[in-house]
Amino acid sequence: MPTFVDQTKIEVQAGKGGDGMVAFRHEKYVPNGGPAGGDGGRGGSIIFVADSGLRTLMDFRYRRKFKAENGENGRIKSQYGRGASDLYLKVPVGTTVYDFETNEEIGDLTKNKQELVVARGGRGGRGNIHFATSVNTAPEIAENGEPGEDRVLRLEIKVLADVGLVGFPSVGKSTLLSVVTKAKPKIAAYSFTTLTPNLGMVILPDGRDFSMADLPGLIEGASNGVGLGIQFLRHIERTKVILHLVAMDPANGREAIKDYQTIRHELLQYDQSLEKRREIIVATQMDIPGAEEKLSQFKKDLKSQQINKPVYAISSVTHKGIDQLMQDTASLIEQAEKEQVAKTTENVQNVKEYKYEQKQKQEFEIIRLEEHVFEIKGEGIERLVERTNLDYHDGVMRLARKLKNLGVDDALRKKGAVDGDDVIIGSFNFEFVQ
Repeated sequence: MPTFVDQTKIEVQAGKGGDGMVAFRHEKYVPNGGPAGGDGGRGGSIIFVADSGLRTLMDFRYRRKFKAENGENGRIKSQYGRGASDLYLKVPVGTTVYDFETNEEIGDLTKNKQELVVARGGRGGRGNIHFATSVNTAPEIAENGEPGEDRVLRLEIKVLADVGLVGFPSVGKSTLLSVVTKAKPKIAAYSFTTLTPNLGMVILPDGRDFSMADLPGLIEGASNGVGLGIQFLRHIERTKVILHLVAMDPANGREAIKDYQTIRHELLQYDQSLEKRREIIVATQMDIPGAEEKLSQFKKDLKSQQINKPVYAISSVTHKGIDQLMQDTASLIEQAEKEQVAKTTENVQNVKEYKYEQKQKQEFEIIRLEEHVFEIKGEGIERLVERTNLDYHDGVMRLARKLKNLGVDDALRKKGAVDGDDVIIGSFNFEFVQ
């Protein structure tokens, strides 16, 4: 049986932008000449694409790091460097992407061919054609390309199904799925026979259809990691209707009401919002002798606990009650979809656009490493240094002006810096001069 991989961790590294060029025109018929250094090209971004043909994250199991190409450096004669191609990675429909470090949800790919940018390529640096002024007509200034975003991600699949089958192991979930769909799950008479969610399509005679997932058996304590259930509880989150199967086999040694309460408890422990999810209670294995008596007691127990939900009695062996169950399930799905559309329309102004944007920060912190040695930390400051081409005097002077305008000089004085002290910003070291 193929391995079902529904969670994985990967690292994505977008491409660096190309560096801007410092160059000058010296041509026979261009008497004034002037700066002619072109801009660097944009680095490649990394983009996930939802693919309905994929079912698992197996493609990411053995390859964990993905890197896009860098942009080309700027050229002479004011020519731009070539931008790098974006790297597209296919993931199954139903994949949710999280930042591994912060657990922030970056995006949710729920439709075929939907795209999500997970790491943006760096912008190309500007060439010296952009820095000419009336005062400095031949600037030796160019910017380095921005580094591409580097992120560690957690990918998680949640099966996209209209209906989720839940219940204790061996209550008949896989059997029901095989009867009402063309799915062929492996079925055996022991606990945890289903090791992966199985998905099938139910097509009714009236033309209605819906998807149904058989979710692996839960047991008491599943929401706390007991058994296999915790691995698959996430798959119930997307379903519109829950079919809660309860076995009526008198020989299984369990009380039906206790089975029902245990599974409900585990679902709500995992996600309290499932309290409002539409649920149909299904009494299974009604072909077994003594099942009618157990069903009668189950209904009394539900009523005594003020659970006023109808109970559908079915047998996957004789097909008793299955047609009506499927018809009513389809109607319940339609109700859920109408409410979902109405809710989406009401909240259309609050729809979240899942595009990762780098937060730009100008704040910085000055740390005294030792006597006469200071380090400046800050995302914006460090990025500024990375983008500055320090091979040219004009570039160094421009950086010094920018640091002064950001208040770095004043902040260093307040920290006690004096002439001759060493200052470190990323990989750049310089001597502080008041």
